[in-house]
Amino acid sequence: MTVHLEVAEGVGTLRLDRPPMNALDVATQDRLKELAEEATRRDDVRAVVVYGGEKVFAAGADIKEMQAMDHAAMVARARDLQDSFSAVARIPKPVVAAVTGYALGGGCELALCADYRIAGDNAKLGQPEILLGVIPGAGGTQRLSRLIGPSRAKDLIFTGRMVKADEALSLGLVDRVVPAADVYTEAHAWAAKLAQGPAIALRAAKESIDAGLETDLETGLAIERNWFAGLFATEDREIGMRSFVKEGPGKAKFR
Repeated sequence: MTVHLEVAEGVGTLRLDRPPMNALDVATQDRLKELAEEATRRDDVRAVVVYGGEKVFAAGADIKEMQAMDHAAMVARARDLQDSFSAVARIPKPVVAAVTGYALGGGCELALCADYRIAGDNAKLGQPEILLGVIPGAGGTQRLSRLIGPSRAKDLIFTGRMVKADEALSLGLVDRVVPAADVYTEAHAWAAKLAQGPAIALRAAKESIDAGLETDLETGLAIERNWFAGLFATEDREIGMRSFVKEGPGKAKFR
């Protein structure tokens, strides 16, 4: 299998495993969707790390496979391509991308599906599809522009240039840069901490932010309001507030 789901301490690691460069062929895309949906369903998975290994995150699509596809074939495939990445973006739990080495094309688009991105100091990210005569097709034109703004996204997409970790950090394309050897450890620690938090409230926060960004302010406030009120029906809310009153902030142990 080219993607694995490994679970420990409430954290599910979606591990790409298609050496040498984790090229995202059709089989890998489909497997990614399958395991992202499994991570969504599993109660023992409270947070998720997306990881390509110590040397490379994912160098993009399998160009040899793509070269053999004509217009009709890609019309039939494009929706499934996007759906495989969207399955990661829709995991209703905290998701962190642990990026080492290259995250290009589809690899960069996969990192964009995470809530948070920790990159190694050896990371290189970009959307080089324009150099092949096409555009990003797995969400890059949409998620990248929402994350770093349209002008910066157009610069990267129009030129197809790669950015190193320090520039990616300055652009807001990644959130932290650490030594390459520490990327997975740091990402797992981020996820493990959140895996101990209130699961329904974390889901509410993620869905409120993501859905709110796609609509106007008043609708976004309504989404937030409904989730906020609904959380008063949860046991985690009772535990959190009771702990705060008795022990002060940050000491609640959620179930």
